[in-house]
Amino acid sequence: MDTFFNSIIQSSSCDGEVKNIALKVADGERITTDEALSLYQSAPLSLLGMLAFAVKERNTGRRVFFNRNFHIEPTNVCVNNCKFCSYKKPKGDAQAWELSLSEILHQVERYRHSRATECHIVGGVHPDRDIDYYCNLIREVKNIIPGIVVKAFTAVEIEYMVNKAGLSLRDGLQKLKDAGLESIPGGGAEIFNEELRAKICPEKTKSSKWLEIHRTAHQLGISTNATILYGHLETYAQRIDHLNRLRTLQDETHGFSAFIPLKYRHENNSMSNIGEVPLLEDLKNYAVSRIFLDNFPHIKAYWVMSGLETTRLALQFGADDIDGTVNDSTKIYTMAGVGGKPVMTVEQIVDLIKSENLVPVERDTFYNIIKEYDD
Repeated sequence: MDTFFNSIIQSSSCDGEVKNIALKVADGERITTDEALSLYQSAPLSLLGMLAFAVKERNTGRRVFFNRNFHIEPTNVCVNNCKFCSYKKPKGDAQAWELSLSEILHQVERYRHSRATECHIVGGVHPDRDIDYYCNLIREVKNIIPGIVVKAFTAVEIEYMVNKAGLSLRDGLQKLKDAGLESIPGGGAEIFNEELRAKICPEKTKSSKWLEIHRTAHQLGISTNATILYGHLETYAQRIDHLNRLRTLQDETHGFSAFIPLKYRHENNSMSNIGEVPLLEDLKNYAVSRIFLDNFPHIKAYWVMSGLETTRLALQFGADDIDGTVNDSTKIYTMAGVGGKPVMTVEQIVDLIKSENLVPVERDTFYNIIKEYDD
C-alpha cells in the first residue's frame, strides 16, 4: 500500500473500525457484508471517494469507457405492474406504443451507415409476442447491420418468452443465442430482498430466477450486466444483500461485464410520494458498489439515468464507464422525470471524461478497445 495513501487513512476523522476497513480496501482485500454496512453508515464521503477511485485505478487505470450505441424499445405495454415504473402503459393509452416489426426495422435502418457497434433492445413484457417474434427481430437487425452486437432483453422479458414457448431456460437462451443474441442487459434485478420485492414488483421475475437466468446465460457464453434499483424503500442492509448475491454469482461464473446502479426516479408512478435520494447518496452508492464488487471489472454511471453532472462526479467515486451515445432512443427515464433528450455525441462524451482528467476509451460491448483518446 502506498505510504501517502496510508497516512491519509490514518489521519482521517473516522472511527477505528472504518479505518481498518479502509486499510483492507487499500491493500486489495475483500470486505465482508458487515464491513460494507459500516462504510454505508459511518465512512465520510471523502474517504469513500478516495477508496473507490483507488479500486477503479487498480482495475482500469485512468480509463473511462463508452460506446456508440442506440436503443430499440418495441413496446411499453407490459403484463407486470411494478409500483416504481413510469414506463408501462395499458393498451390504448395515449402514451402506449406497440411498434410493428417494420417500424422497428425502420428505426434500425437509420444506423446502417453509422459507426454504432451495439443495438440495445428492451421494452415491456408484451402479452402477445413470443420468442419466435424476438428471434426474428434479432435476425432482421443483423441483416440490416451485420456487424452490430445485439444486447437485448432483460431477465424478466426472457423468463416470459421462454415460458410462453414451453422451453427450458437453457433451450430458450440457446435459441436466442442462435438467432444472434450476444449480450443481456442487467435490468429487472431491482432489489433482491424477497419481502421488499413482493411490495414493489410482486409479479416480476423472482430474485432466484433472475440470478438463474444470468447464470445460465454465462454458462452459454452470453455476457451480461447487473443492476440495482436504489433510493426507494430499501435499507442499506438490503442493498448489501443484493450486491453480495451478485458478487457470489460472479465468483462462480465470471460472466458479468458491468454493474449499473439505477436510481429510483419518482415522477409518474405510484411511489411518487417517497421522493428521491440526494446526490450525496448517489455518490456513496457508487463508491460502496465499486469497493464491495471486487470481482466486477466495471461500474457504469448510466448518464441517461443519472444526468451529466452526477455522471461526472461518479467518475471520481469509482465509475469507469458511462454507457454510450444512445441518440435519443430511449424513453424509460424521460418518462420518469429525467429532463433533456438522451443523446450525446462522441465529442461531448470525450470532453466530459477529459474534464475530470481521465482518459476516454471507446469500446465495444465486450470492452474491446476501439480507440483511446489520450492526446
